[in-house]
Amino acid sequence: MKFFQLSKNPIALASLLLALTTYWAPPGQLTAQEVAEPPNIILVFIDDMGWGDFSCFGNQAVETQNIDRLAKEGIRFEQFYVNSPICSPSRVAISTGQYPARWKITSYLAHRELNQRRGMAQWLNPEAPMLARFLQESGYSTGHFGKWHMGGQRDVGEAPLISKYGFDQSLTNFEGLGPRILALKDAYNGKKVTAHTLGSDKLGNPAEITYVDRSLVTQSFTQSALQFIKKSESEEKPFYINLWPDDVHSPFFPPEARRSDGSKRALYHGVLDTMDEQLGVLFDYVRNSPNLQNNTLILVCSDNGPEKGAGSAGPFRGFKTHLFEGGIRSSLIAWAPGLIDSDKTGTVNTDSWFSAMDLVPSLLSLANVKTNTRFDGQPLGSMILGNTNESRNGPLFFRRPPDRDSFYGISDCPDLAVRDGDWKLLCEYDGTQAELYNLKLDRGEKNNVASDHPDVTRRLTASVVQWHQTMPQDTGSTFDATPKSRKPKNR
Repeated sequence: MKFFQLSKNPIALASLLLALTTYWAPPGQLTAQEVAEPPNIILVFIDDMGWGDFSCFGNQAVETQNIDRLAKEGIRFEQFYVNSPICSPSRVAISTGQYPARWKITSYLAHRELNQRRGMAQWLNPEAPMLARFLQESGYSTGHFGKWHMGGQRDVGEAPLISKYGFDQSLTNFEGLGPRILALKDAYNGKKVTAHTLGSDKLGNPAEITYVDRSLVTQSFTQSALQFIKKSESEEKPFYINLWPDDVHSPFFPPEARRSDGSKRALYHGVLDTMDEQLGVLFDYVRNSPNLQNNTLILVCSDNGPEKGAGSAGPFRGFKTHLFEGGIRSSLIAWAPGLIDSDKTGTVNTDSWFSAMDLVPSLLSLANVKTNTRFDGQPLGSMILGNTNESRNGPLFFRRPPDRDSFYGISDCPDLAVRDGDWKLLCEYDGTQAELYNLKLDRGEKNNVASDHPDVTRRLTASVVQWHQTMPQDTGSTFDATPKSRKPKNR
């Protein structure tokens, strides 16, 4: 074990001990309020969708009627966080229940050279604790359908297959290996039809690649997931499914009828509407199945905030890649008619704040799967089913992507952030330039009150800096955006 020098500052030490106690807490035991038999679980993890993009979360331009119906029959959560403002680390957290920095994945996985320059791993270590593997070993059928982006992209062709992480079956896109769906972008923009591959067509076995129109990619994932569900039913096994659509991520290629004026936002709304329609086929199958409707939990959320000019973060500041609320807060819907008390149907939880990595021990608890693994997430299964309004106990920490110190109009993005109760603090790696917000009073992060609450500012700054120092380091403080191949030889 690597030891480090603790600060002699008692506030910093107390904060660190609290943090360690929190993020090494093991999963709790099943309670009487939780389910009596293993539930089927479907995790819908949407790519680059903003907090305000579902119509049930405020979107007035598009009606996401199928997802809205889940909300009317389930619970909406307004204070749910993902653990990174960018895709790959966010996916690591929701898969492992741990901070993604532990596994040296703190930005999107790209080409080999860029991963190295950012101080990152090339893929998620298959020894990482995986929700799917825990469930698989407990008798679940496990399937991944959609974007992976935890290894096997661009020029990294030797990454482990998705099956190495606990999945019986997989179908992914250009950011993973094994069976893949690659998109054909049609000619509506005046260009010839092209395949959107980013080098994936040169990786792995070409026989495992199927090309479909870009607007039908989510439909392909949904149809495969539906076949997997039917197979699990025939085998009388509970199932866990990742359904991770990627078409809300740019470039946006909706069907021709949903392109409107061709503007970026209109095209985004077109793919959002189409995705909702395609997901609705699977939702309806589960809802209408006597065998599934009362023992299936569907969770729907996004992996990070929206791309600027496309989706909406609602009332929140910032976008994808930012540690402001708009980059890390996600809308979350939980649907489980047979598991959620009827009194909670259609309600909104505005109080509980928690994160994606909390879902791992929470779902294991609901499935009555016990493990000695130490998670950074905390078991909150009763809250997800609407039995309590509890929140995480202790602080929740964030680190920005190492290559995103300047992005979307902000020349110096905060490096670190911490949420603790109603307080949110952002600062640089060394604790300088602290910004403090009371999210209960100021969820838009407009009024920096750091100078008005010096004790809170010192305490939270000390805790997040200490946490950062205990994590494996990337090159965020020294990152050079110039590829090595383009640097002058005599530099």
